Amino acid sequence: MRLVLESVRAGARQSAACAIVGITERTLQRWRHCPADRRPRARREPPNRLSESERQQILDTANSPEFRDLSPKQIVPRLADQEKYIASESTFYRVLDAKNLLSHRAASRPPTSRAPRRHVATGPNQVWSWDITYLKAPVRGTFYYLYLIEDIWSRKIMGWAVHDREAHELSAQLIARTCTELDINPAGLVLHSDNGGPMKGSTMLATLQRLGVVPSFSRPSVSNDNPFSEALHRTMKYRPNYPSRAFASLDHANAWVAGFVRWYNTEHFHSAIRFVTPDDRHAGRDVEILARRDAVYQAARAARPNRWARTTRNWSHVDTVTLNPHGREQPATPPIS
Repeated sequence: MRLVLESVRAGARQSAACAIVGITERTLQRWRHCPADRRPRARREPPNRLSESERQQILDTANSPEFRDLSPKQIVPRLADQEKYIASESTFYRVLDAKNLLSHRAASRPPTSRAPRRHVATGPNQVWSWDITYLKAPVRGTFYYLYLIEDIWSRKIMGWAVHDREAHELSAQLIARTCTELDINPAGLVLHSDNGGPMKGSTMLATLQRLGVVPSFSRPSVSNDNPFSEALHRTMKYRPNYPSRAFASLDHANAWVAGFVRWYNTEHFHSAIRFVTPDDRHAGRDVEILARRDAVYQAARAARPNRWARTTRNWSHVDTVTLNPHGREQPATPPIS
């Protein structure tokens, strides 16, 4: 107690001083209140403590072929049906947890979720992202389905379609039609999507193989692996003119989406690409646009340098865009004409 007190007076923290002498602050408080007893209280072994043989019996039972795929809450009732009692359910959990055996005990490998592959785009038509989002239909509980393809480098909407159902045949038609209409050689193009049925159906995969497109998929139930499409859908549904009620018909949905695509590609200044339109970025016009903006700012700084504490706004060209930057390595895809 004297050593701790001296240390605290010298400026040390009481908790650190107690740790050095090997006692807890609670022990120090107890000693101060009861000066006659300054010994840490000895811990007594509980009379009902499991023996080592009993612990081993629990482990052997839980790891047996009969029970190794089951949790303790499944094991205990089955043992009772066999007129056996080894330990309570909570004891099973405690013993297994101490041996780190709660998650997986079977001989097979536990399920894993590998990080998605990283894709780097250095130009247009190298990496596309696509997804399907719901549009409310006039009948409550029904929807139209918007299929939307986006180039992650330019953020341009490359293709879209609205249907009254989800189907991998419709997905395959959209991909093939988009490549044909834009006169794009899709060989080597990476197409990223989530794990839904329309994305991984047999017709869709066969079409991608025929076109030479490289499929890429998110991890199951991880929306962050497809951020470009998720962000695009959010931008669309937060537009001021997005219908607050359901679309009146499929024609109504098609007409509204067509207007949105025109606005998004040709008028919307996208923040992630230095506030140029996706159309200008896709066509390469953004280089000149950004250079002109930078010249305006440099001239303004030269005219009134006292108004600029630091550098001017960054109008540099965004050279690369990465899908899943923390994923597994993937070499950059060569440009596609």
